[in-house]
Amino acid sequence: MKIARRRIGFLAGVVITTLFIAIAALAIVWTPYDPAAIAIVHKLQPPSALHWLGTDQLGRDELSLLMAGAKASVGVAFLAVLIGAGCGIPLGLLAAARPRTIDELVMRGNDLLFAFPSLLLAILLTAVLGPGAWVAVVAIGVFNIPVLARVTRAAALRIWTLDYCLAARAAGKGAALISWEHVLPNILPILAVQLTIQFSLGIVAEAGLSYLGLGVQPPAPSWGHMLGDAQTLTAIAPSLAVIPGATIVCFVLGLNLLGGGLRARRAA
Repeated sequence: MKIARRRIGFLAGVVITTLFIAIAALAIVWTPYDPAAIAIVHKLQPPSALHWLGTDQLGRDELSLLMAGAKASVGVAFLAVLIGAGCGIPLGLLAAARPRTIDELVMRGNDLLFAFPSLLLAILLTAVLGPGAWVAVVAIGVFNIPVLARVTRAAALRIWTLDYCLAARAAGKGAALISWEHVLPNILPILAVQLTIQFSLGIVAEAGLSYLGLGVQPPAPSWGHMLGDAQTLTAIAPSLAVIPGATIVCFVLGLNLLGGGLRARRAA
């Protein structure tokens, strides 16, 4: 029964995640209406055959805004995870392969990055260079680096103690080659789980930064902007806040179910 529940949760995570990514990809080429098109005469309309989720306070189609917002959220979170993985995983492998001095240097660098959470880093970047989507990408990406470096290092240290790594070292292979041929392939399942977690955190972080005006800038749609615009209209149009909020919850839930399923499959 427990295995069946895990399998159902994993499949649900795959379906939800695939659906949202497909919507984000579709929004690149098509949305029901132009997300930036303002039509005040049609503002705050309820769901109808023309506007399935209604319209906002500017008359923009809510479904089109959600689809375009998915594109922004997925794009920012993906690039941020790419930055974190591209820097954090090699650093973790290096720290595990070169203990003592380099390991200590990498870990203290990680501690320094942990002192700047994504929100604080976004505020600093905005103060210097102005707000924008790339600010969210860099801020979230930099915060992902120490997380992935620590996970990679911890997993790699265990692999380095196994017999096949010791045999490869005795055969004269260098640390870099052993890390590439033997360590990295065996820690990929662990990294896959962590990457799904960081991706879900990136979705939430992007929405939060855009809500505060530090991420994606208007008129580009964003789930965070939709929540920010709806906060003064909850009494007369609660759906404007409920719909994007529920969308974020569903997407993050799907990613967490996917990550939990991958973790369970690895443990099995």
